[in-house]
Amino acid sequence: MCGIAGIVQITSSEKLFEKIKSMTDALAHRGPDGEGHWIDSNNSIALGHRRLSIIDLSIAANQPMHWKERYHMVYNGEIYNYIELRENLIQKGYQFSTNSDSEILLALFDDKKEACLQDLDGMFAFAIWDEIEQILFCARDRFGEKPFYFTENNARFLFASEMKAFWHVGISKTPNKQRIFDYLAYNKLDSTTDSKSTFYNDIFQIEAAHYFYYKPGDKIEQKKYWQLDLSKTNTTITFEEAQQTFFHLFKESIERRLRSDVPVGSSLSGGLDSSSIVMLIDQIKHNQQLQHTFSARFEGFIRDEGPYIDTVVKHTKTKAHAINCTTDLLTNALDKIAYHQEEPFGSTSIAAQWHVMQLAKENNITVLLDGQGADEYLAGYSSYYINYFASLRLKNKALYKKNKSNYVLFYGKHFHTSRLFYLDCRFPKLRDRIRRIRNKTIRKPAYLQQFEQKFLDQISTESYNSDFLPNLNEELKRSIIKTSLPILLRYADRNSMAHGREVRLPFLSHKLVEFVFSLPDEYKIRDIWTKAVLRFSMKDILPSEICWRKEKVGFEPPLNKTISQEKFHHATRVLIEKGILNPNKILKEKAWEYLQISNLFLE
Repeated sequence: MCGIAGIVQITSSEKLFEKIKSMTDALAHRGPDGEGHWIDSNNSIALGHRRLSIIDLSIAANQPMHWKERYHMVYNGEIYNYIELRENLIQKGYQFSTNSDSEILLALFDDKKEACLQDLDGMFAFAIWDEIEQILFCARDRFGEKPFYFTENNARFLFASEMKAFWHVGISKTPNKQRIFDYLAYNKLDSTTDSKSTFYNDIFQIEAAHYFYYKPGDKIEQKKYWQLDLSKTNTTITFEEAQQTFFHLFKESIERRLRSDVPVGSSLSGGLDSSSIVMLIDQIKHNQQLQHTFSARFEGFIRDEGPYIDTVVKHTKTKAHAINCTTDLLTNALDKIAYHQEEPFGSTSIAAQWHVMQLAKENNITVLLDGQGADEYLAGYSSYYINYFASLRLKNKALYKKNKSNYVLFYGKHFHTSRLFYLDCRFPKLRDRIRRIRNKTIRKPAYLQQFEQKFLDQISTESYNSDFLPNLNEELKRSIIKTSLPILLRYADRNSMAHGREVRLPFLSHKLVEFVFSLPDEYKIRDIWTKAVLRFSMKDILPSEICWRKEKVGFEPPLNKTISQEKFHHATRVLIEKGILNPNKILKEKAWEYLQISNLFLE
């Protein structure tokens, strides 16, 4: 895991090294173990790297890395199947001077060019300069676990792992008004219409599962190399066969993500996902090696998951580490978190993750396996019941009625069966149309009244797009590609890298994800159990109180979106001065959101 940066320009510059060095200095937290730079002979191309040493700790594996005096690469991430790829490349006649996954990636690109992306099982963002073709190749992993930002300015193309690297070389920090509106009006942290946009003008990101070639002066055209296919469902596989295949792929994913030349531990929340990882690691290692786990506790808070964490620890050979996340501990870290996140974040729950990473650093554990990603494609959130029931109601009313009754018995409360639910099933875009009509009425809703009219005149107020999907798989795909998962991945990357830690996500093996999407809905939600194929495949390994938990908690702190009056007044003052907020229509319930947007204007 590292920080990468680069500059490509037409004209020569004697200050090129100074600038690329300034960019990598801004990313020093991502790579505390070393730095490297490469400038071409014309002083027009620069690549920079900050290294966090994980695989092959020798200086021979340092970057930028070079191949046959033609290719020059900076790379951030891990290729988990690098051992298998290395064996295939050796059979083709390739020779290697390191044991790193970086060298394997560079050789694979030499062999296959952009087709190499199909072979990679990993998380990555990288750029390769081709000296012969005078072209830059840039790519990002399938789910967007690793960041890749870019901008063009005065005939210069710049890229980096974090946007702060741009500001260190004079790129203007101008917030994106449309994204500001979408967040303050509709609480949208993502952009479902433009996945490459950010909260800053003229700064973009490579979309997940995309790549592009860049030549100075040419238009950037991102191309998708992987996507989920929802057109085929395996209707012949039994639930028992699905459990066996899921377990095999899940275990393989964990085994590959344990490959490391530095200590590896795990995040442990006490929930189904992280507990499954910890229990399987314990089985894989056959109790030969002590496993370190890191948890956030909220002692005295009703949502503290300590008892579940203790249960997992008791059933494994584990050295448990925990941080008690008090209100003061969470709030005192928010300014640092805002600096590293660069864009708005949802609540103080992110601060709990921040302190877990800090705890891992204090205990010298460099790599952490984490359970993120499972909820988004295994239907782990209760909101997915609505999509599931809507789908059932359209295709199998008998099963719909049975499951609705089971839901009441299971949870002791009635399923949402209001007219709104039925309208969403039959007319999924109706609510968006109603919202657009309301926005144009004489008395606008409060979420529009909070803005200055001059600000509203500069953006689209019709950007909200709920588009209820009466199809479970389609909603899960949207969660993974556009909404929930991309935000969570950004949180995890910045929180971990701020402390020089690496997070690996076993649930985001693309083979595992593809397999789950090929299964019938009833294998994801079965007899009202969410994440059914995971639960049933792990039932003989997990403690029963973990496997059959009903509630979903995660890192939920006692303090969620509360800020001080001082911060509230400062934030609103900034947004009024910037012409965004109407001073007579401030919404106190938007205090957290105002704080997040005001942070965008910090120098």
